[in-house]
Amino acid sequence: MTVPSTVDIERAAAGVLDAVGSVVVGRERTVRLAMAAVLAGGHVLFEDVPGLGKTLMARGLAQALGLDFRRVQCTPDLQPADVTGSFVYDPTERDFSFRPGPVFTGLLLADEINRTPPKTQAALLEAMQERQVTVEGRTFPLTRPFHVLATANPIEYEGTYPLPEAQLDRFLLRLDVGYPPPDEEAEVLRRRLARRQEDVDLEPVIDATRLASLQAGLEHVPVDDDVLRYCVDLTSATRAHRLVEVGASPRGSQALLLVARALAVLAGRDYVLPEDVKDCAVPALAHRLTLRAETWSTGLTGEQVVTELLDTVPGPTTTRSAVP
Repeated sequence: MTVPSTVDIERAAAGVLDAVGSVVVGRERTVRLAMAAVLAGGHVLFEDVPGLGKTLMARGLAQALGLDFRRVQCTPDLQPADVTGSFVYDPTERDFSFRPGPVFTGLLLADEINRTPPKTQAALLEAMQERQVTVEGRTFPLTRPFHVLATANPIEYEGTYPLPEAQLDRFLLRLDVGYPPPDEEAEVLRRRLARRQEDVDLEPVIDATRLASLQAGLEHVPVDDDVLRYCVDLTSATRAHRLVEVGASPRGSQALLLVARALAVLAGRDYVLPEDVKDCAVPALAHRLTLRAETWSTGLTGEQVVTELLDTVPGPTTTRSAVP
C-alpha cells in the first residue's frame, strides 16, 4: 500500500472538513480538533449542554468519512451486552450464536455517556483501547478504523455516573462546543428552513479504507526532539502544580504529540510547531487532571490549570517556525 504524503492527507482532510462545515455552522476549531483526533486514531468526548449540535457534528463526520455510524443513547438501565452484543440461542442450529452490538461499527456515538452505570461504561473500555470486545470468554475484533465520539452533560448530576479517571484517560481529547454567536445561530435557522427537513445527509468524501491509509501516512510525519520535549515538559508540569493532586500520565504527553502532529498536517505542514502543541494542550490534558479538594470552593478547573502552564512552561528556543 502506497503511503500518502502530507499533501494528500491535508487535501483529503480538507474535503471532509468542508463537507462537515456545510451542515455545522461555525465551530471550525472544534470540528478541526475532532478531525485531528480521528486522524491520530483516537476518541473524542464532547462535554457541553444539550442542543449545541454535538450529534450533528458526529453524524456529519461519520458520513463524510464514509464510516458506518451507530448511536447508543446511554440510560441508567443500559447493560454492557446492549453495547457489545451477546450470545443468543438459534433454534434452527440448536446452538448459541453471537449477535454483535452497536459497538461493531466505524464510528460509535455514545450519547450522554455519564447517564449509564459504570459497568456499562467499562464495557467501552476494552473496545476503545484494544479495538476488541470479550463476551463470555470469546474475543471479537472490531471494525477498523473504529472511533468513539461520546457526549456528556456537565450541568445535571442527579442520576448520573461521572466517568472514572481510567475511562476519561481513554479519550484523546475532551472538547466543548459552546453557544453560537447570534449571527451563527441565525444561519442555523436559515439552513434548517432551506433544507425543509430535520435530517442532514452528506455524501462520503473518503471511505474507511482511505481513512486507514491517511492514518498510516500520518505515522510517517516526523517530530523534532525539541517539540517532543515540550510535550513532556507540559505534561510533567501538571504533576508538580500546587493545586493538582494527580497530574497527567505519559498518555497525556502522547496525546499532545499525536494531535499536534495531526494539526500540523491539517495546516499543510510536514513538521510540528510548538503552536500546534499549544492549540491542543487544553483539550488533551485538562480532563486528565485530578484537582485538590480545596479547589472546589474556588471553582478552579483543569482547563485553567493547563492555560496557566502554557504561560509559564518555556517552549523550545529553536524551531522550524523560523524557516521561511
